[in-house]
Amino acid sequence: MTVLRIVSNIRTSSIDDVRQFYERLFGLDVVMDHGWLLTLSSGEKALTQVAIAIEGGSGTPVPDLSIEVSNVDEIYQRAKSLGLNIVYDLTDEPWGVRRFYLSDPTGKLLNVLSHNRG
Repeated sequence: MTVLRIVSNIRTSSIDDVRQFYERLFGLDVVMDHGWLLTLSSGEKALTQVAIAIEGGSGTPVPDLSIEVSNVDEIYQRAKSLGLNIVYDLTDEPWGVRRFYLSDPTGKLLNVLSHNRG
C-alpha cells in the first residue's frame, strides 16, 4: 500500500472568497467544482508529506498550511500589493528557507516559503 496523495480541506461558508484568495495570490486553477467542493491546483507534482510540530520555528505558531513556491519574494510582494495582512514578515531562517506568514480568508495560518538554493 502506498499513499498517493494528501489533500488539505479548508472549511468555509464562502467558497468564492477563498477561491479568489488562492487564485490571486498563488495563481492556482480550478480543476474540480461540485458546487459544495472546489479543488484548486498548480498542476505540479509534489512529494506526499505530513509535518508534525510543537512550534513553527523561530518562536512562531505552527501554521495550518505550508506552501512552497518557486519565488517567495514575488508572492510576498503580491500579498502586499493585494493588501493582505502579513503576520510574520519575510525572513531568512537559519534552517535554509525564506518565508513569511499570512492568514487566508478562513483564518488559516499560511507559511509561504522557498528553500534557499545556494
